[in-house]
Amino acid sequence: MTTNVPTREDAWNLPNAYNKSDSLIKHALAVEGVMRYFARKRGEDEDKWGVVGLVHDLDYEQYPEQHCRKTEEILVENNWPEEYVRAVVSHGYGICTDVAPNTEMEKVLYAIDELTGLVVTTALVRPSKSVMDLKAKSVKKKWKDKRFAAGVDRSIIQNGCQMLGMELSDLITDTILGMREVADAIGLKGISRE
Repeated sequence: MTTNVPTREDAWNLPNAYNKSDSLIKHALAVEGVMRYFARKRGEDEDKWGVVGLVHDLDYEQYPEQHCRKTEEILVENNWPEEYVRAVVSHGYGICTDVAPNTEMEKVLYAIDELTGLVVTTALVRPSKSVMDLKAKSVKKKWKDKRFAAGVDRSIIQNGCQMLGMELSDLITDTILGMREVADAIGLKGISRE
């Protein structure tokens, strides 16, 4: 059986087929934007990284108890390349899978998945409701308050930083910059001051 190199359209159709939640679709778009940003910055394949980011949580709404494993099944059924499938499965490392992130693409996905949630929550409590004026120091201030965005597992983000050999502030900054590129699509362009 031959594998297909999935296009963005292929990737976009999957989360929309399995998810009705607007917040999950926006999360997929945020992660895609950040993955594309990191790929460009590191001289990697932006489309591959973006597509992986877009589908990483496609099973989350319908199959939360089978998270990552159901996505693996769906992607294999659709003849996705093993490299893409493994990357998606590895983002659940230590939570719902034992597949450790090994490649740069896998490590970035693992590190930024939870972080995008913290960035979104931080942006939404700001007067601007935007990532366009958000800075890493604002996110780090909220990071310390464990009640704020309590569902965000900060230890995963810290592990991701270590895997990537990055400082937390740098990871946050790059995540914000990636999310700015998709701010309109994820509803974080902000309140117009015109």
